[in-house]
Amino acid sequence: MRLQDRVAIITGAGRGIGRAIALAYAGEGAKLALAARSRDELEETERQVRELGAETLVITTDVSNASQVEAMVKDTLERYNSLDILVNNAGVLGPIGPLHDSEISDWVLPIQVNLIGAYLCCRAVLPTMLNQDRGSILSLSGGGVGTFGTAHMSAYQASKSALVTLTETLAMELEGTKVRVNVMSPGGVHTRMMEEIQESTLTVGNTWWYERSKAVNEGGGTPIERVGELAVYLASDESDGLNGRFLAARDDFQNFSSRIPEIMSSDAYKLRRIEL
Repeated sequence: MRLQDRVAIITGAGRGIGRAIALAYAGEGAKLALAARSRDELEETERQVRELGAETLVITTDVSNASQVEAMVKDTLERYNSLDILVNNAGVLGPIGPLHDSEISDWVLPIQVNLIGAYLCCRAVLPTMLNQDRGSILSLSGGGVGTFGTAHMSAYQASKSALVTLTETLAMELEGTKVRVNVMSPGGVHTRMMEEIQESTLTVGNTWWYERSKAVNEGGGTPIERVGELAVYLASDESDGLNGRFLAARDDFQNFSSRIPEIMSSDAYKLRRIEL
């Protein structure tokens, strides 16, 4: 029970990766605040985690709305009287296609949800975590950040790359405290979003992403349980000292604990240009 009695807010918890993380946390003894826009989906996640014995709170929340985010944190504190973990998982894909053909409102939406939503959630939980002198913030980047073949997904990729930089910057602000912030790449996981990518990328001529997403959706991607395992690791004491880093579900993170001083003394697991 690596998260016994720790209180975790998980955004985007209604399905997919958010639900997988909720189930992983429930199995490790955490108390959960489940947030998303769809209450029906949240209630299904709640049903599944309660079967594992977890205490749960369902909060319908749009993370791009500051007042709703503040209410989410307030409700969590009123219920549990503490807050140890924030998982910024809520996200949207946005338009797929040439940037110059996009509608402004469609292109901006992933920035509002994926980046500004994470900012609002961090802003809302940090006073409590700093006052408690403990806490772990985990954000989900896109599986394709920095990789070949991401053309035609400019809004999504921009929002997720910025989220990694936000994490690194916030980690520097939190040096000297016991609040940690990290970001993780789930890799290719079969979710509803990956199905949307498969449906859309071929029509715009992005055969790389079409073939990749098709392979993932047919069983060739990262097991979603692996993403939950990494989320547990980053929220637990096993990763104590790891701050401002960008890990992937495919990494050998179970053996990272002895390497944390080495990792933290270098630019390893960060977004950096490497001069050869």
